[in-house]
Amino acid sequence: MRDKGEDMDRPVECRALAVMREARDWKQNRLAKALGIKPKTLSDYERGKLMPSRELLERAAAALEFQPWHVDRTLLFLRMSDASRRPGVTDPGTEARLAMDHIALSKGMEVEEFFRGLLERGLAETLDFLERQSACVLWAELRTLSAAERRAAVSEVERFRSWALVELLCHESEDAAADDADEALELARLAEVVAGRVRESEAFLSRLQGYAAFHLGNALRVKGSLPDSDASFARALGLWKSGTDPGKRLNEARVLDLEASLRRDQRLLPESLDLLDQALAADTRRERTGRILIKQAKTLEEQDRYEEALDTLRRAEPHVDGEREPRVLLTLRFNEVEYLSELGRHAEAARLLPAVKASALRLRRRLDLVRLVWLDARILWGLGRPAEAEPMFEQTRREFLARRIAYDSALVSLEMAVLYREQGRTAEVKTLARELVPVFREQRVARETLATVTLFQKAVETETLTVELARSLLEDLRRVRHLERQTVKDPGRSQGDRPQPRRRT
Repeated sequence: MRDKGEDMDRPVECRALAVMREARDWKQNRLAKALGIKPKTLSDYERGKLMPSRELLERAAAALEFQPWHVDRTLLFLRMSDASRRPGVTDPGTEARLAMDHIALSKGMEVEEFFRGLLERGLAETLDFLERQSACVLWAELRTLSAAERRAAVSEVERFRSWALVELLCHESEDAAADDADEALELARLAEVVAGRVRESEAFLSRLQGYAAFHLGNALRVKGSLPDSDASFARALGLWKSGTDPGKRLNEARVLDLEASLRRDQRLLPESLDLLDQALAADTRRERTGRILIKQAKTLEEQDRYEEALDTLRRAEPHVDGEREPRVLLTLRFNEVEYLSELGRHAEAARLLPAVKASALRLRRRLDLVRLVWLDARILWGLGRPAEAEPMFEQTRREFLARRIAYDSALVSLEMAVLYREQGRTAEVKTLARELVPVFREQRVARETLATVTLFQKAVETETLTVELARSLLEDLRRVRHLERQTVKDPGRSQGDRPQPRRRT
């Protein structure tokens, strides 16, 4: 980790270049290529061996999709940070505020109060913005460490005690939930550790600790522990309500959004929709609108209101920036195709599917690709092409079994059973039934799911399984999907806006 004194030895222009790059999580090679210079040259600029010109800083800002004034804010923040470390200076904004006092006094007492308030608000917003940039640099240091090393660093090193780092760790936890529930939980717990060491007003600290507890509750939900998640949300709500956030630094829409996901998993669907409406109203900065609407669509879909869900997804589209949030856009496109398929509009779904596949291949997340194969199989089946769908169903089933994703393994197996039964292939149906129950008993799935699978097996053994009964059992399994979340730690589970056919969280 870089020492503060070492940082101050480098010109602020050099550090500003590194701060802006790391805030976007770009490697030096990528920015050097965008600027048309060698990576070693960029490294020399950042290390202080060469002095970057203003023109280079603005070009870098543009490449990183910052506005030119971000350069000035970054430089201001670094200069204030340096000033705070000099003997006798305790407030990062002291030098700037002294200058404001001088200007205000020169204007006379009647103007002073207004002028000071105006400038203080501007400075507060600037410092908040740059505190978040600084948090990105801190996270760049932490992310290379082990979980134990991260905890030691935030506990022992002063500069990690930042409210903006708590916020960033919370957001990283939510993002990690899409692929790695354990990482999401570790990051949320790390955020709680940092929140317990930040030096802020008691009222704001209560809000900050509540914010971390909300994200811990979300990580527990993703892990499949709804009772623990509910307890964490209750604690978070108490902390949140007992505190204040005059600068509105923490986005209330986000915590309402997370609570809505929990209520949906608890099958409190009207309450979930109400919370999402509140989240939309609270999202005055429009940071979460796209995500919130996607989750709203999923909750409607849980109520089998597919037409409304599809309309809601299309309302979400203008609010999703595919460049900044490619995963969110993939989710939207995936769900759109699935809803069309559920509505029996298989031809429309098939036309949109190649673009969704291309997006998923760019992101290269294996489980997303598996679920796309599953969706493709269901569309082909709906189009009357079972021979093409069959190997895709089998591939998906093998993947889910290998990953011990029990519920989805059962669901795709029953879909295959219906397909086989429609074709009179009773031998294949019996093979599926023999394989299914032992696997699910071993994995300790929810009893409702096991009961459905057992009924399927008995109907096959007694040769009473009709196409109608197979379809009925398939619908029963889909109806109890929410119960599976409470007992199985599914590595494929994610938060509410993750793309996944049929089984939704």
